[in-house]
Order: sequence, then structure tokens, then C-alpha cells
Amino acid sequence: MTAHLSATTPSPGPEPAPLGTSHRAPTAVDAVAERWFRRTMELDPAQATVHGFPGHETEYRDFGPEGQDAYADAAAGALAELARTEPADDVDRVTAHAMRERLGLELRLHDEGLSGWAVNNISSPVQEIRGVFDDLPQETPEQWAHIAGRLRNVPAAVDSYLRALLDARARGRTASVVQLHNAARLCTGYASRTGSFAQLVRDPRVPAGLHQEIADGADGARRAYLRLAAALREEIAPGARETDAVGEDEYRLRLQESLGAVLDPREVYAWGVEHLREIVAEQEQLARRIAPGATVKGAMAALDADPARRLHGTDALRAWMQDLSDAAVEALADTHFEMTGPMRRLECRIAPTRDGGIYYSMPSADFSRPGRMWWSVPEGTESFATWEETTTVYHEGVPGHHLQFSTALANSGELNLWRRAGLWVPGHGEGWALYAERLMDELGFLEDSGDRMGMLDAQRLRAARVVFDVGFHCGLPVPAELGDALGGARPGAVWSPEDGWLFLRENIAMNDATLRFEWMRYMGWPGQAPSYKVGQRLWEQIRDEARAAAGPAFRLKDFHTQALRLGSLGLDTLEYALSL
Repeated sequence: MTAHLSATTPSPGPEPAPLGTSHRAPTAVDAVAERWFRRTMELDPAQATVHGFPGHETEYRDFGPEGQDAYADAAAGALAELARTEPADDVDRVTAHAMRERLGLELRLHDEGLSGWAVNNISSPVQEIRGVFDDLPQETPEQWAHIAGRLRNVPAAVDSYLRALLDARARGRTASVVQLHNAARLCTGYASRTGSFAQLVRDPRVPAGLHQEIADGADGARRAYLRLAAALREEIAPGARETDAVGEDEYRLRLQESLGAVLDPREVYAWGVEHLREIVAEQEQLARRIAPGATVKGAMAALDADPARRLHGTDALRAWMQDLSDAAVEALADTHFEMTGPMRRLECRIAPTRDGGIYYSMPSADFSRPGRMWWSVPEGTESFATWEETTTVYHEGVPGHHLQFSTALANSGELNLWRRAGLWVPGHGEGWALYAERLMDELGFLEDSGDRMGMLDAQRLRAARVVFDVGFHCGLPVPAELGDALGGARPGAVWSPEDGWLFLRENIAMNDATLRFEWMRYMGWPGQAPSYKVGQRLWEQIRDEARAAAGPAFRLKDFHTQALRLGSLGLDTLEYALSL
């Protein structure tokens, strides 16, 4: 796995100028990238709203075959324009490298019929069409009028998505029966009388003059989602493929899609197995410090039994998240990381859904809407263990995703808008966030043994899913060398969903409802889960190489500033950028 992950070490160089003080003149390559980004906002108006660009407050993209072809035509046009444009400096060279890698792969996936028909439990139009409402401002009558307009357009968006699914089915492309039925269940939940559309109607901020319009729009959205649920079950699922496993050839492309690097899945698999063993050994040593003679599970049980480490109810959870996040910003800003004023705003919220999972939504491009950390609490979950989730707050907030996104957005003096707001590669971004978790331990913020066990548990989760994700989708054998860590998975057998469930239950400390969400996620979103651990490995590697090269002159804050100012790049592009 080292061939594409060994980055050339940057020279120490002078101390970076304060963020926001550099003013590089825009170039022809910047113009190409910005035209591309603005074209994507036209093709995907809901994303324009998320990024804070006015003018498309009520619209959705065309999810159907025509919309997919229009996007591919625009990508091909942007690449052709880029090929005719000469880079003016190293920033341009990185931009061009990133555009060729990202857009080139998108076109290949389109040409091979591998895009446009995703159905899973976390990142598909099933969630996207509904999810845009989470980021819509809801304070003024004008903003509520925009919400009413977007609600009116939900049925057309759902219908275009259904056209894409039916078109893909006719070409032999479908998600698995399991994913389709699970998505139908999610659709039914969104459309329920307690779902997020119904919650909009009950929001006390709805202006009286718009209440009926909001109610009618929400009712239309609910009926559209019920129609989608029925179609998934009755039209798409019959005859759909039985397995989620995509095979090694497609998996290579999915891995590249998430990493921005070309890797051998089998090498990633072998590394994941060995790395999991290392983390288990580290946890076992810590468990004996928490409770003499205890196993890892025994130590976790002791932590769970400690009333000082438990929260009850979502109000307490949200307040705890906010307090911990605020404390991290206060402690890290200026001393360990560069954070301008707008970057220090981070809101913690309970999501209006019950899907499971914790996620981050970026600020608007002008920071008028702050970054937000969302917790989608599964139905029936009322008790939360702080020792498990302290590291998650650092992952989603500061120094994780919020610092990462905000640094790129604030670097308007050097980067074009596409680099700042439109470019996101999971291997870079999730790798940084997982790196940030370990970094907080190195900086002394996880001296509490329980919080450190939570961090190691999160690291173990990410290593375990490298093993399951690669092994399951590529049809590889369950590794016997993991021994007890297999948790009942059959050594030597080809990975099955059942083996994966047993294996994940052994290695991930989650309640069954949350773990079931994660298990379904890995099977329905191939190649994304390993991006966390592989990306983290690269971040640690390039930092250690930079430290060795700089010697006593190395300053960790400067290294982080230099790297984060590049924006979210594919790992191959990051390697290229650091070699210039």
C-alpha cells in the first residue's frame, strides 16, 4: 500500500502569513475552476443553497438520466477548457491536478454506468432530497417562503430520482434487495406524522400567512416519499441483486472515488488486518489500567456503569456537545491551530431524523451560516456515554472537520472558490478528522483513561471496517490471524453479511441500533469506510517526515496551517502538492 501513499516532504519554509492576509491575483486556471463550480451549482441548486449562494432557493437538481448526462457534458467541457489553459503558478498546478483526477473519475463512472442510481442508508438521494431542509435558514418570512417553495418541488425531485432508478434497472444496475427495502423503511419514516416534514409544519416560527402553504407542501413531500417507498419495494426490488458485494474491479474505482488515489484493495486489506491487531493490543493494555485484570469489554462495562460518564436525554447530549466543542476551540485556537473569528463559531444540534450517525455540515462560503455538528439519535436511544463520544466531538468539530472546512473557506486570498468550497475527498477529509482524534491524545486532551479508551475504540472501529469493507466487497477470505477479534466470523470463509455483523459486534462498542446502521452503511457504500484509516495513515506519515526533515525548526502549528490551507485534495494530489 505504500506505492501511492509516500509523500514527498515539504521544505520547512518561512512561517506562513496569517490566514486571510495573502492576496494572490486570480488566474486563468482559477477562472476555469470557478466556472466549473458555478456550473455545478446551477445543475444542483440545493447544493447552491447549502453553500450560501442565492438565486436557487427552491429548486433541486434533475436526478434522472438527462440530469446525469448534463453533468457529464459539463465536466467534459471543463476538462477540455482546462487542457487549453496554462498554469501560472504552483497553486494552479495543484488545481489542475485535482480537476483532472476528480472530473476524470466522475466521467469514467458515468461512462461505465456506475453513477446516478445509489440507494443506501446514508449518502444517496433518499437522504439528500430531504436533508437540504436541515441547512435552510428558518428565521424570516422570506426564508419560510423559500422552504415552502422547496417543499413544492420535492415530488418532482423524487420522480426524477425514480426515473434514474428505473433506467438503471433496465440496464441491470440496482442496489441490493436489502438496501432497497431499508431505504423504503427510511422513506416511510421521513413521511410519517412525526417525521421531519411534519416537524416543519409544527415549527412555531412558521409565519401565520404561510402556514397553509407549508402544510400543503409538507403533505405533498410526504406523499412523494411514500410513493418512493412503494416503488423501491414493488418496482425496483423484485429481481434486484441479492448481494451488496460489488466485486474487485468496481471496488477499485469506488476506493479511488473516496481516496483520490489508486490503491490495490488486497494491500489495503492486509494492512487493515495488521493495524487492527495493533489497536486491539493497545486497548488491552489500557483496559488493565482502568480495571486491574480486566478485558477490553470489562473495562468498557466499568466505564458504562459510571454515572458520571452518562448523559440522559437529547437536551443534555446537545448541551454537552456544545460545551466540549466550545472548550476545544478556546484551548486550541491560536496556540495549536490558526482560527480566525468566524471560524470559531460551531453549533451542535440534534438532527431532525432518527437514522443514526453523527455528521458535520460546513459553513456557508461567507460564514453567515456557521458550521454545524449533527447527531441523528436512533429511535428509543435516551442514554449516552461520554467516554465513547468525546473523541467524536473532536472528529466532527475542532480540530476535525470544522477546522478543516473553515481553514479552506477562509483562505480566499489564495484558493479559488472550487478549491475552498466545492472540492471534498473523503480520504483527505475523513483521514484528517481521524488524525485529529489521535492528535488530541498526543496534545494531552485525552488523559482521562475513559476518554482515551473511547478514542481507541473509534480507531478500532475504523480499522475493523477497513477489514470488513474491503474483504466483503472483494470476496476475500475472513482472516484467521485475527483470532478472538473475529467474534464468531468464520475464518477462511468468504465474508458474508452475517460474518460482518458478528465481527463488527466484537470490535465496535455501539448499541445494536447504531451498529446496525453502520453495518448497512458499509455494505451499501463500498470503498468509503476505508478512507478514514488510509487517510489518517498518510497524514501521520507526512507530518513525521516533515518533522524529521525540519529538525528543531519544525513547528506543528505551521505544518497544519500549510497543509489545511490546500483544501480537501485527493491523496495523490496532496502528494503532488507537497512535492512542489
